[in-house]
This record gives sequence, structure tokens and C-alpha cells, in this order.
Amino acid sequence: MNPYIYVLSINGLLFFFSIVFYLFPPKKINKLYGYRTKKSMLNENIWAFANKQFNKSFIRYSFGGFLAAMLLETIGSGKVTWQPMVILLFTLGATILKTEQCISQNFDEEGNRKKV
Repeated sequence: MNPYIYVLSINGLLFFFSIVFYLFPPKKINKLYGYRTKKSMLNENIWAFANKQFNKSFIRYSFGGFLAAMLLETIGSGKVTWQPMVILLFTLGATILKTEQCISQNFDEEGNRKKV
């Protein structure tokens, strides 16, 4: 398989989905689409905040991951194998951690917004 197609199909597809999620965020709490964790589904305020935060982080990290994977492929001269997948996992992990940190900083355990 062509290494550039490999990177496009892994990291490029992740970046594409980040754009789709950013342009079409979920409007109501559901079990199919959006950033779904126990904490993010407590109420509509957390749901809207979590999805907005997730989408912003997701675009940033997936774009950075895509660029890193393409750069790695260019430098690696066709020897890239598992690295794009590791970048994908890092991208998803960093996005989830960032979103959960933001939720914890702005909301308490019962779903009420913390006072600043």
C-alpha cells in the first residue's frame, strides 16, 4: 500500500471527521452522536459545553496529528508502518483528556457550573 494513502486513510480521515463534528455538532443529548461520557451527559449545559470543547480540541489535535504523520512519511521515505496509528491514538487520547479537564474545571460532580 502506498504510504501516503495509508496516512490519508488513518490521520486524514480523523481530521475529516473532526471537521464534520465541528460543522454539525449534536443539538440534544443522544447515544449515537457527539462527545458521550457519563459526565458530559448529565445535563444539557454540560453536553453543549463538552461538545463545543471537544470539537475545538479535536480539530486542533487531529490537524497536528495529520501534519505530523505526513511529515513523518516524507522524512521516513516509505518506511512508515505503525507510527500513524500511534499518532491517531495520541490525538484521540489528548482530545479526551483536554475535554475532561475542561469539564472538571467548569462543572461540579452534580453538573452545576462552578462559580468563578
